[in-house]
Amino acid sequence: MTPDLVTLTSMLSAALGLFVSYQAYRGYRRHGSETMRLLAVGIACFTAIPFVVTALVSPALAWSDGLTLLAVVASYNAGLVAILLSLRGN
Repeated sequence: MTPDLVTLTSMLSAALGLFVSYQAYRGYRRHGSETMRLLAVGIACFTAIPFVVTALVSPALAWSDGLTLLAVVASYNAGLVAILLSLRGN
């Protein structure tokens, strides 16, 4: 797999995740559902934020691989917490 295909696939995944996250956010805005807001944050933390960190922030700030991995794992953990909190309902 070439790096260009990997980047393209990652971009597609991030875009799809942002779309799903946006739909959940629209549900929050329409119905005032805290569950949907937390779900939107969780999905964004799983899909879009790791891509932004690895493709944009890390190269721009010349982060080490370890720091980049730490930021991605922190984003995953934040997403898990948000989704877990969304499961408790309103």
